[in-house]
Amino acid sequence: MAWQSLGVLRALICGAGIAALFATGAAAEEFVAFKIVDNESIAKSLTGKPGDPARGREVAINRKQGNCLACHKLPIPEQPFHGEIGPDLSTAGSTYSAGELRLRIVNPKIVNPDTFMPAFYRPFGLHRVAKDFQGKTILTAEQVEDVVAYLTTLK
Repeated sequence: MAWQSLGVLRALICGAGIAALFATGAAAEEFVAFKIVDNESIAKSLTGKPGDPARGREVAINRKQGNCLACHKLPIPEQPFHGEIGPDLSTAGSTYSAGELRLRIVNPKIVNPDTFMPAFYRPFGLHRVAKDFQGKTILTAEQVEDVVAYLTTLK
């Protein structure tokens, strides 16, 4: 019984972190269309160029951007309180291809319909979005590519 309560508590904490993300929203930019391959990856960069791993690390840490630590463990020892509700991403680069990581960031529900993780690059088809944030993505295309670049370095 206690483990069930712990799971609910983790979900609530993760949900609060996700809500904080929606309170910021990415700056208005033109949405970049992408192609999903076999429901498992987005092979091509959203920006047409590789991201910057150092900037991606910062986006992952930033509570107003990626906020990855709310749900995931990452090799970022200077940051306390890594999440446990999502998978450990310490070896994401050896587990997933860049395209698989990109899809999981853009819209993780395609891979796992039951996930708590929000779609970081999806401005439409969302529910209960505040008026000021409708039509916006959580991350920009460049930020998505930066996070992908960072995660691919984790082996």
